[in-house]
Amino acid sequence: MKTRLTLRPGDNGTKKLLAKYGDRLLAVRYRYDPDSRRRFKTVELLEEELPWDPGPPPAMKASQPVLVRIDYTETELREQVKGAGARWQQQQKLWQMSYAAARAMGLEDRIVS
Repeated sequence: MKTRLTLRPGDNGTKKLLAKYGDRLLAVRYRYDPDSRRRFKTVELLEEELPWDPGPPPAMKASQPVLVRIDYTETELREQVKGAGARWQQQQKLWQMSYAAARAMGLEDRIVS
């Protein structure tokens, strides 16, 4: 079967289902089966909602390169990261350096990727 149309709650074609399922309705899909020449309307419902703590991100290797955001006006910090071996990435407008160097300089909160 092929899905041709996905509607969000409140879109035309979802009003009755929204009244039936309320906030639990996530999506309505129209699927087509060319063999049987039939159209199917399916609903995606939210079954359960619980708090979730993703925990700490996976540990990075010290040598792994990361991109760090440093504002243009932070000239002193720019000079420090240059001294630590960081390289300017023109396209992203970010500084690339090793994770270990960024961590040592206290720049973990500025890491973009």
